Amino acid sequence: MRTDVEIKEDVLDELAWEPDIDETQIGVIVENGVVTLSGVVDSYSKKLAAEKAVKRVKGVRAIAEDVEVKYGISYKKTDKEVAKAVIKALEWNSAVPDEDIKVKVEDGWVILSGEVAWDYQKKAAKKTVGNLLGVKKVVNNITLKKSIKPFEVKDRIRKAFARMANVDAEDIEVVTSGHTVTLKGRVSSLQEREDAEAAAYMAPDVYDVVNELKIQYRAEYA
Repeated sequence: MRTDVEIKEDVLDELAWEPDIDETQIGVIVENGVVTLSGVVDSYSKKLAAEKAVKRVKGVRAIAEDVEVKYGISYKKTDKEVAKAVIKALEWNSAVPDEDIKVKVEDGWVILSGEVAWDYQKKAAKKTVGNLLGVKKVVNNITLKKSIKPFEVKDRIRKAFARMANVDAEDIEVVTSGHTVTLKGRVSSLQEREDAEAAAYMAPDVYDVVNELKIQYRAEYA
């Protein structure tokens, strides 16, 4: 099992490796595999990049994120300007049914609501908005529409795992109940855990994924 000191060193190195991140702006604390990030960055996309960098590190079991986004005076935008930019960006993204999404902006916080047919559309909306100037945080309250006909969800998910180089399908059990999928078993990193969940959400007629995958470094169960 990796020590907190080893994990922290790798987290700091991974942050330094990211070209969009100034690692000197971010504080890192590791306790029992839980990484706490703190500090201030000047864009929401940098905040997300820091989180993704940490998830790639082996031994990280969870992230407690307390990084604040603060724009300089010259970059400050009104909520009305941010809202217009959000709506325009959603319109330009072909993966997002913008007519089904409602936008609300409060002090730089963007709240998305509405209904879409697929989980990837919900995630695409958040990703599109998160890169815009003036956005401090994105709250994704978009829900999924109910469909009628169920498919062979379990089989499709397992085939998706088999196609993914970074997900070991042999250690993952897929349990289906109606439109809910439960993932059980073990993975080697937080990123692998999230990738497995994302793959499950991509299957037809899946509205909810219960992720019970345990993070366990491969050497621990070799």
